Amino acid sequence: MEVSALLIACLIVAVIAVFTVLRAVRIVPQARARNVERLGRYHRTLQPGLNLVVPYIDRVHPPIDLREQVVSFRPQPVITEDNLVVEIDTVIYFQVTDPRAAAYEIANFLQAVEQLTVTTLRNVVGSMDLEQTLTSRDTINSQLRGVLDEATGKWGLRVNRVEIKAIDPPQSIKDAMEKQMRAERDKRAAILGAEGQRQAQILTAEGDKQSAVLRAEGNRTAEILKAEGQSRAIDEVFQAVHRNDPDPKLLAYQYLQTLPQLAQGQGSTFWVIPSEVTSALQGVSRAFGEALPPSPATREQTPDSQAGYDTADDTARAAEAAAQALADAAKADGVTSGTLPLTDPR
Repeated sequence: MEVSALLIACLIVAVIAVFTVLRAVRIVPQARARNVERLGRYHRTLQPGLNLVVPYIDRVHPPIDLREQVVSFRPQPVITEDNLVVEIDTVIYFQVTDPRAAAYEIANFLQAVEQLTVTTLRNVVGSMDLEQTLTSRDTINSQLRGVLDEATGKWGLRVNRVEIKAIDPPQSIKDAMEKQMRAERDKRAAILGAEGQRQAQILTAEGDKQSAVLRAEGNRTAEILKAEGQSRAIDEVFQAVHRNDPDPKLLAYQYLQTLPQLAQGQGSTFWVIPSEVTSALQGVSRAFGEALPPSPATREQTPDSQAGYDTADDTARAAEAAAQALADAAKADGVTSGTLPLTDPR
């Protein structure tokens, strides 16, 4: 009986010893830290690895994460300088640098960081209007980080970054901003359309200008070539006339052919008779009256062609009569040149 009691006592002592050893050994993971209190007072901070404590005297607190942590806070209503309420969602990147301060300087450092972020955000955004709030995220982030880092330093925290995740203005402001954006886009589209039309008109004017210049150069070249052609034609005619040496008979015949064309105009009621016309007509009559030497073709003509000679004689006599009539009319008026009225053919 005594042996059984002794055995039970030994087993109890062994269990207590094992339990004591287990409470004396603490293994801390990497990037973690645990605070130790001895008899209710802070004693030390356990580092990562194997650590020994005094069982039943030292109290080991839960581990504190020393890695950088990311905390996203719910959207907070903030009033801007122009009295608009916007919802701002923030993200905080922080790290515990002093486990002792994080455990004993503040009761709940996450809640403290959240409330400090909200108050600081309201102070910063309250001095800006909506336009500045939407376009000054970097400024807001830097101001928030400066205030939070300074305030959380005594808590054993380091704020590495503060980011504004979203800024949501009221729905009415969103609609107004959308209308403004649409108006700006319509304005830019109208400006671009006007610029395009202006450029098109400029290009069209340049094309018309170049076309007119080219057309004028072409007309000038054509006129020059035409004038050169007329000059050459006149020169050829002049050379041919002087080369063939025409006699007055030919010139008189040309006068006779030109006279009917002078009275062909519908509005012509009088015309000018040069003084040389009478002498020219007399020359024509003499030209037709003179006997020309017969050509071989004339000598070979049959007696039937004698009618042609008679017709030529009649023509000559008619020309002589016309010249005599014009000469008499000129003598009757007592002038050598002047104007004779014509009967209106109408």
